[in-house]
Amino acid sequence: MLLKSIIVILLISLLISLGSGLVFLFKDIGTTKKRTLHSLGARIILASLLMGTIVYGFFSGQLGVGAPWDEKKLSSTIESSVSD
Repeated sequence: MLLKSIIVILLISLLISLGSGLVFLFKDIGTTKKRTLHSLGARIILASLLMGTIVYGFFSGQLGVGAPWDEKKLSSTIESSVSD
C-alpha cells in the first residue's frame, strides 16, 4: 500500500510541476528568468522517479496487471469455470 501511495504522490507532484511550468511560461515572456527550464528539470526528475517506482513495484511483485483482458487472468478464469 505504501508503494501505491508513493506513486500517487509522485503523479500529483508531476502535475503540479506541469502547471507551474505553464504559469512560468506565460509570466516570464520577454525576461531572462529560467524558471520554466527549472520546472522542466524537476518534471524530468519526477517522471524518472515515477517510472523507476513503477518498475520496482512490478519486479518486486507489489504491483501487478489487473486488466480484464490480461491473458493470465483470462486463462485462470476460463480454467476455473471449466472445472466447475
